[in-house]
This record gives sequence, structure tokens and C-alpha cells, in this order.
Amino acid sequence: MVSHQVEELAAEAGVQVKRRFSIVWIVPLVALLIGGWLAFKAISEKGPTITITFSNAEGMEAGKTKIKYKDVEVGQVEKIELSQSISHVIVTAKLVKGGEQYLTDKTKFWVVRARVHGGSVSGLTTLLSGAYIGVDPCQDGKPTRTFKGLDAQPVVTLGQPGRHFRLNADALGSLDIGAPVYYRQIQVGQVVGYKLGQGGRGVDIQIFIEAPHHKQVKENTRFWNASGIDVTLNAQGLKVDVQSLISVISGGIAFDQPKDSPPGDEAKDEAAFHLYQDRASTNEKSFSIRNYYLMLFNQSVRGLYIGAPVELYGIKVGEVIDLNLEFDVTNKQFLVPVLIAVEPERIRVVNQKDGNGDMRKTPYVFLKEMVEQRGLRAQLQNGNLLTGQLMVNLDFYPDLPKKTLYFKGKYPVVPTIPGTFQQLQESVVKLIGNLEKVPFREIGAEVRLVLQETQNTLKQIRGLAEKLTQDTAPQAKATLMDLQKVLLEMQKTLNQDSPLNYNAKKTLEELTRTLRTVRELAETLDKRPQSIIFGKEKEKHE
Repeated sequence: MVSHQVEELAAEAGVQVKRRFSIVWIVPLVALLIGGWLAFKAISEKGPTITITFSNAEGMEAGKTKIKYKDVEVGQVEKIELSQSISHVIVTAKLVKGGEQYLTDKTKFWVVRARVHGGSVSGLTTLLSGAYIGVDPCQDGKPTRTFKGLDAQPVVTLGQPGRHFRLNADALGSLDIGAPVYYRQIQVGQVVGYKLGQGGRGVDIQIFIEAPHHKQVKENTRFWNASGIDVTLNAQGLKVDVQSLISVISGGIAFDQPKDSPPGDEAKDEAAFHLYQDRASTNEKSFSIRNYYLMLFNQSVRGLYIGAPVELYGIKVGEVIDLNLEFDVTNKQFLVPVLIAVEPERIRVVNQKDGNGDMRKTPYVFLKEMVEQRGLRAQLQNGNLLTGQLMVNLDFYPDLPKKTLYFKGKYPVVPTIPGTFQQLQESVVKLIGNLEKVPFREIGAEVRLVLQETQNTLKQIRGLAEKLTQDTAPQAKATLMDLQKVLLEMQKTLNQDSPLNYNAKKTLEELTRTLRTVRELAETLDKRPQSIIFGKEKEKHE
């Protein structure tokens, strides 16, 4: 009853809704805003992540190895791991913001270490700070995030004034990245890269010429390999050409304008040129017409090589293209077919009246006339006394038996004659054969007998001389004394005061007067021959 009354007296409770914002929520909201801003900032400032494959991870360490461009840090290695085939390592690195535009398939990465190459030393700072990854950014190319690291450090030319040029060579030789490029023995550039040519034929070499020297590269500029020492021995003597000591050690390239050639226009960037083997090759002219001929030698061709010159009257007209050795079953004979290429444009034609017999238009007709009518023959001759290299010499021998030009396969065959060395060898063999026929033993025995007889004869002569000295010497002495006495008596007889001398003098005087009288008589008879009958005219008048 009491509880019921209490319930009646109690007032009903009312629900009041609180509408004010609580300050407690300010802190998490601020924290949320700051976190979002930091997350946005981190995402917006986050650089790209790339992967680079290297053959090994020497000198690199995750979390420490930096990526640098011009000694400025642009990234850092985050992870290093082996590939599934364990043939290489995969390096994951993060770059700074803004590097995305330089991540193309032409961008290069490599590991920078201390390096001594040729005449330059680089990367010495890595001895203290450790190795780092260098980068050569490039905007040209397709975007990518996967790269293959280079084994050797390239030459970075981005941003440097100058031009790039491409050289086509048969082989790389001693050239390497960083090899110098010279213009008149002054270094004006360097090799920045190389790769195999299309289809594996030749090598494409990329060089960079610094400004303002790149203006010296014209459209007709000639490049040649200046590696090592160029030694030339000719009629003017010994000539040694060296660009620099560095080019001798690490190789080098030089360029210049051809002699007596007008300067052309400046070569454009990435222009292609041919890399000649040496400087002498740059002066050789290029010809478009080549006629191929075959020569069959039945002698040793040691010293004859592909590229050996073919000369006519001492002037190069072609070169050797191919050498082979074949066996003629019918004649049981070994032959050496030598294929040559003759460039008729090397020969200037004068007094040409018509097209008949033109070596350029009708080479076979011209060759047939030279072989069959003028006696054209091919001969191997020594082209270099020091190296023993041979060359093919063409000359005319009209006194030799006539030969007919014929074809072997698709090539006309030029008749050959033995080389000068082979002729000398045959002469020596004949001389040795004749010497072998001489009976030297019999001749030696006879000479020995003659010497013995000569010795006996000399002994007899010596004995005879001694006997003559002993027997005749006293008698000869006495005879000489008697002869001396006779000479003294004759001297006394012929003295000026001797009677004999006086009488002889008087006789000579009388003889002189007699001769004078005879002379006068002869003169009188010559003038008056009648006087011998009538006497002198004076006496007649008296």
C-alpha cells in the first residue's frame, strides 16, 4: 500500500538531448588530418622504384649504396637478391622524385669503382666511401623500370656541348670506351660506346667530339685507327708516326681532311663515317668498277696474302681477293688459283677513238689482246725485303711463246711465269747439281801428287843453288877482278891527253872539211851542171 502511494507521488523522468560538440574529438581529428597530409606528402614525393641486374654485387650494400649523377645523390639501393637462375643479381633501388622522365630504355647504369685506364684515373673517392651506382639519364626512348647494368663505365656526355658521330669498322682492335680522338695530334674527343654491326658484320663505334672542335668534322672527313705505332719504310726512308703515348697503350682514333680536297659542309650529329685501318688507307681512292681474273701458279705462294697489291709497271691496279690450293687429277699436279680484282679506273685512257678494246666497257676483249698479242704475263715478286711479303706483278713478254686466253669457271685465266725467287732457286739447284758432278776426290788426290812433286823439285833446285854457290863463286870473283882491270886500261886509253884521243880529234876535223867541200860541189852542180864539162865560166872568159 505504501509502495503504491510512493509511485503515485513520484514525478515522471524526461530525456534531454545534448547538442554541443565535444572537445574530445578535436585531437583524433587533428591527428587524422596530419596523418593524411603526411601520407599524401610521402606519396606525392615518393620517387620511382627500379630494378637493375648486374653480373655481381661487388662493392654494393643494401641501404647504403647510393645512386649518383655528377656526384649528386639521386637514389639509393634498397634490396639486393640473386635471380632464380643465380646467374646474376637483382638490385632494387628507389630514386628521388622527378626522375621518371629519364627512365627510358636508353638510360644506363653501372657500378663506379676505382679505375686506371690508359692515361686517366677515375673513381678514387670510392676507395674511402665505397662503390656507388652511376647513371647516364636519357629522355629519348621508351619508358621502363627494368634495366641491365653495364660491365664497364661509359663516358657521360649529357649536357656537354659537342656532337656524336658513328664509325663503321671491320674490327674493334685495341679501342675501348674512353679511348681518345685526335685532330692533328690534339685530343678533341673520345670513344663513348661500341657494339656489333647489323648481322654481326663489323663494329659500330660511337665517338663524341667536344665543342668547338666538332666543327672540324666535315662530310668528307676521314677517320683512321691511330692505335700503336705506324712505321713506314719506303724510298724516302723510315717514317714513324705516333699520335701519343696513350694511343700506343690504349688505342685511339684520328681524323683529318683528305689531301687536295675542298672542305665540305659540317657533318650533322650522329653522321656515319668509315674507320680506316691507318692513315695511308685514307688517301686511297675508291673505285666502282672491278674486273676479276684468275691466275694459276705451280709454285709456293708463301708471303702472298689477301689484299696484296697487283701492280703494272710499278703502279697498283688491283689486289688479291682469294687464295686456294687444288689438285689436278688429270695432270697429277698441284696448282694455286689466285683470284685478283683489277680496277680499270686506276688507269687513265688517252687517244681513245672508239669503244673497241676499251678496258672498262669490254674488259675481256682488252685482256685477250694484251695476253695473245702483247704477251701479258703474271709473276710473283718480292714486295717487301724485310717481311718477305709477295705481290703480283703484271708485265709484257712478247718474246715468250704465245698463249691463248681461256676461262676457268667464270673467270678468265691470265698466264703466269715463274717468279724471280723461283728462277733464282732453280739456278741454285742447277749449280748445286753441276757441282755434285765434279770429282772433287780425284782432283784432290791429283793436287796432292802435284804438291809432292813440286816439293821434290824445290828441294833439287835448292841443292843445285847451294852447289853453284860453292863451286862458281870463287871463279866469278876472279873474273870480275880481271874485268875491272880491263876497264881501267880502257879508261886510260880514252883519256883526253891520250894519243888515241888526239888522233881521233884530228880525223874528225879533216872529215868535217871534206864534207864541207863535197857540199859546195853539190851546190855548184845543182846550179850549173855544165860546169863539170866546160869548167867554171870565169875561167872560160879568162
